[in-house]
Amino acid sequence: MEVIVRQMLDETERRIVAVLLASPRASWRAVGAELGISERTVVRRALPLFQDGTLRATVVRNPMHFPGLIPMALRIRCQPNRIRAVAAVLARRPDTIAVDIIGGGDEICAQFMLHGAEARNLLLLRDLPATAAVESWTSYTMLRVFPTAFRWTGEPGKPPIPAGYLVPPTHHDVDEALIAGLTADGRASYTDLAAGAGTSAVTARRRVDALVRGASMRLAIEVDLALLGVHGEAMLWLNVAPGELNATGEALSQHPEVRFVAATTGRANLLVAVAAADLAALYGFLTGGGVDSSVGTEVTPLLTTMKRAGLIRS
Repeated sequence: MEVIVRQMLDETERRIVAVLLASPRASWRAVGAELGISERTVVRRALPLFQDGTLRATVVRNPMHFPGLIPMALRIRCQPNRIRAVAAVLARRPDTIAVDIIGGGDEICAQFMLHGAEARNLLLLRDLPATAAVESWTSYTMLRVFPTAFRWTGEPGKPPIPAGYLVPPTHHDVDEALIAGLTADGRASYTDLAAGAGTSAVTARRRVDALVRGASMRLAIEVDLALLGVHGEAMLWLNVAPGELNATGEALSQHPEVRFVAATTGRANLLVAVAAADLAALYGFLTGGGVDSSVGTEVTPLLTTMKRAGLIRS
């Protein structure tokens, strides 16, 4: 489906989106109760946002809970006049989760969930070398995804959902089918999910709740964050002393302007995605957001997002 990104949302629409970002499967009645408006108003204002692609509901796996997946981030340097074409090809790959054009317009940051060592080797040893527009790349294997990605509310200034919400993960035979159904439509009814998984609606509801509470996956609303007043997105590549890596990652995962943190292999060992209101707020984060313990910090602004939460943007 082609995504038509709106240029602006009014105040009511922004409030509805904020609630859905924090609770993507919330019922219209629950959204209305949270905002103090009628269910009918929520339906009238929210449904068109889903229908035209401004909002899309999906899920993203936590690779730490799926041993067959190899999560990687790549910084790919391209010929500037070909960078959009390369980014578009990467976005069409089913194993990319996020694709952004970053820095000065000659680099792509792409996050992959690769299905095993063979898929990783084909990407690094065949696909990228065969792409003439690609000049070089640096790969980072994600060793740990910190829980901010599964608790971020999407609202700068609003703290993540408390860590106590998370419970130990469990797995069940119907999980793969349920995840597939939610990937296609993160707000699909439990009846529809159950039909696709060959189980009951009660079991579907129970397993989806268990997968979310165990952080095996996160429910996600894909939306252009600029519509919510976020105009200072950036990727941070931190080089943290190994003994401080876990503490730094945990501290950053609590920051309301951080939407993703992962410990990685490579020249940088901590990858951080920041969503700040503007450049002044980004500067404020850099000077007081908990990155002072890093040995080195590189900041690359996000220029264009081609894919996020596994969904392509036009």
